[in-house]
Amino acid sequence: MQFPHCGLALVLSGLVMFPWTAGAAEPAAMRADPALIQFVQSVVESNPRVQAARAAVEASGAFRDAASRPLYNPELSIDAENTDVETRTLGISQTLDWGGKRKARTAVAESDRLVVEAEYLAARWDVTVELLDGLAQHQTGAERDALAKSRQQLMDEFAALAQRRFDAGDLAQVELDLARLASTDARIQKATAGAGLAEARQAVRNLTPRSAVAQWPTLPDALPALPKSAEDPQSLVSVLPEVLAARRQVETADAVVELRRRERRPDPTLSLTGGDEDGESLVGVNVTIPLFVRNRFSHEVTAALAERSEAQRLSDDVMQRAYARLVSAAERYELSRGAWGDWASTGQASLTRQTEQLKRLWQAGELSTTDYLVQLTTTLDVQESALDLREALWQAWFEWLWASGQVDALLGKGAYQ
Repeated sequence: MQFPHCGLALVLSGLVMFPWTAGAAEPAAMRADPALIQFVQSVVESNPRVQAARAAVEASGAFRDAASRPLYNPELSIDAENTDVETRTLGISQTLDWGGKRKARTAVAESDRLVVEAEYLAARWDVTVELLDGLAQHQTGAERDALAKSRQQLMDEFAALAQRRFDAGDLAQVELDLARLASTDARIQKATAGAGLAEARQAVRNLTPRSAVAQWPTLPDALPALPKSAEDPQSLVSVLPEVLAARRQVETADAVVELRRRERRPDPTLSLTGGDEDGESLVGVNVTIPLFVRNRFSHEVTAALAERSEAQRLSDDVMQRAYARLVSAAERYELSRGAWGDWASTGQASLTRQTEQLKRLWQAGELSTTDYLVQLTTTLDVQESALDLREALWQAWFEWLWASGQVDALLGKGAYQ
């Protein structure tokens, strides 16, 4: 995720509102579990991708400082000539930045630095959301693996009971075979769930390879409703790192246009010479000015203006996509949260009762083996679907946090200042 340095604000669940200062219409951030904050902050801080982005910020600052230095250095000349007349001269010359090129170059470098800062924020957010998404995959994978173990245990018990009933003459061979197939299928699903759990752990280990699984924090089931600031998406997206970077690119293009215009102004060179010619003192003053006759450097300005127009169009496109992403993320989150609320309030309790009742009915002979197996499998599948729903809810929440510019609050205000 593109996924965009200035601080905005994030949160994670279980969460309580606290002020957010990134430019939203009103305060709208939240506070996550301290263990989760500490874990995420330590991982992001030590991440090589984030460290590389931080180094790029430092480099851009050095480039800005370099651009602010004088454009021309003085030149020293020494001349000696032995003919009929002995001549010795010492001269110094200095080209003057008559067109203000130094100031224009500094403006370009400063705009570039601001772009890199926005990219640094985006790198932090990308790693943060990637880590949170990995934790969601791991937690879901662990619970899916536990569900697969429960499925295998149920199906093994079912197959054992079916064998005893078959031996007692209460069950047909077809039903026994069906029970055995169900047990085998449960073992296959257990192996598949184990592989999925290993893959989910890799998603976290990609970012923190040396941390133990037991140290990984868990994510809560309950997530908050969207804050009122979500009703003003235009204000939220205007401070997103990718939007800021695109806007800075336009400012850089403006600065380049000004630099190209200033480069069309010739810079004069002033020279002072002093010396001795056959015992007599020599003093000379010389001024040279380049004549931009054969090349007036106008095409460079035309090209810079076209690149500025390109940067503006790209900035408009980024803003438009960021707006659409935020609106869609809010819609997905609200839908997922509503569905999860329904499941948590009614479905989970109903599912637990359903499993117990099915077993009693089948053992009492009031339910055929086929019907029992179909309904039990459906019950387990619903539980797995609920896990998928909760993972989708987490992912929708993380997506909204990114799209609304609310990522940094999880790490603490000013954590990377």
